[in-house]
Amino acid sequence: MIFSSVSFAVFFAAVLATYLLARSPTQRATVLLMASLIFYASWKPAYLILLGASVTANWFVYRGMLATRSRALMITAIAANLTVLGCFKYLALLIESALWLARVAGAEVAVARPAWIDWVLPLGISFYTFHMLSAMIDVYRGDCTRSISFRHWCLFVSFFPQLIAGPIVRVHELVAQLEDLQPVSWRNLKIGAFIFAGGLIKKALLADNLAPLVDALFAQPAQLDFLLAWLATLGFGMEIYLDFSGYSEMALGLACMFGVTLPLNFRFPYMARSATEFWHRWHMSLSRWLRDYLYISIGGNRSGRFGSYRNLMITMLLGGLWHGANWTFVFWGFLHGTLLIGHRLLNAALRVAGIAEGALLDRALSWLGWPLTFVAIHFTWVFFRAPNFTDAWTVCAAMLGLAEPAALVSVRLYEVVGVLMTVVLVLIEPRIVAVFERRGVDWWWRVPFPLRGVAYASLVLAIVVFGGPTQKFIYFDF
Repeated sequence: MIFSSVSFAVFFAAVLATYLLARSPTQRATVLLMASLIFYASWKPAYLILLGASVTANWFVYRGMLATRSRALMITAIAANLTVLGCFKYLALLIESALWLARVAGAEVAVARPAWIDWVLPLGISFYTFHMLSAMIDVYRGDCTRSISFRHWCLFVSFFPQLIAGPIVRVHELVAQLEDLQPVSWRNLKIGAFIFAGGLIKKALLADNLAPLVDALFAQPAQLDFLLAWLATLGFGMEIYLDFSGYSEMALGLACMFGVTLPLNFRFPYMARSATEFWHRWHMSLSRWLRDYLYISIGGNRSGRFGSYRNLMITMLLGGLWHGANWTFVFWGFLHGTLLIGHRLLNAALRVAGIAEGALLDRALSWLGWPLTFVAIHFTWVFFRAPNFTDAWTVCAAMLGLAEPAALVSVRLYEVVGVLMTVVLVLIEPRIVAVFERRGVDWWWRVPFPLRGVAYASLVLAIVVFGGPTQKFIYFDF
């Protein structure tokens, strides 16, 4: 069930109605847990067994960690969770890479790619694995001492608004809320519905309309010239942002309706003036996870300047690999690591040169930082979107004006205008949001009901008439 689908609307209405009948926090937690399991099973029931086994085993480990804070137990838990994740997500990549290396080395390898490794990736496995790992590590570090019942542990991991694609949450951010679930309030319903509607517009009206064009352009990289290559890349940059931030906003809105607050995941990433700022704005829950549980664990800034650069690169390489079982994702992580290190080197050079913050040169570099970052980030998106390096390099060459295609992909004028208008909308989004933040949500409910009714009907009509074909959320594959 996609959040933007009719089937999900029916499902959510049933869950909300059942939740209203619950009389205690425990009953409400049970309703949400059952709803979460049904939601997950609706995709592929067999993987509910994997989720259940993983959640149960990790709950016992969590209880053991609370009692002992054993380093050996923590390492065992991390290794076991990563092994399960690796088998389902990375085994095919490892086998293919080993076969390729053997052939490069001159070995006569007659073994073909095994068909049995083409199993479907369990939805949300990367996200719920990170949820549980953070809990184990927090207990070991002494940052978490909360005893959690099995019911609330299961709900912490499987809470349906954020189960499939985040935000990635920690025990202290969510469990206390799940243990004290309150009756539905009209105010929470209004705020949650408002946030959900914003995400729905991003997903159904914008991202889903961009997807067919982006897919068609990236499917024929050899037929892209300079303009078409940039159209494809800008289109994907907008699509992935609107798709993922739209999902995140819908998740926040759904949780809000039950009185649960999830962490913000995006804050206008395309307004960033550096790669560092981009990662403070893009997929913020993942950025924090990688910083707190990977970067700091391998030394962080404690390893000296060049050691910190090494640690940063390792973090970004593994962050790229987390996104998918393809070496193009690892290279995407390498590019971001290079941009982050480059920004640190630039700041260090400015300090050595005695350029004070706010000086003319510093302000000029800050002003130039936005277009340079915007362009650089979109170059990296090519390796995120392309299925292989050959296609990625072909698109990049076209973006640099180095391609001379014999034929061009056919694109309609309205598709070009649609991409450009979407870019403009994304760039003015901070101003739009600022208006709502300044006025607050309540102003909308003071609008006469007939006008609000027209607005609701217009939104539904726009989604039905102008919404693109329903697409699976991009991050569901990660």
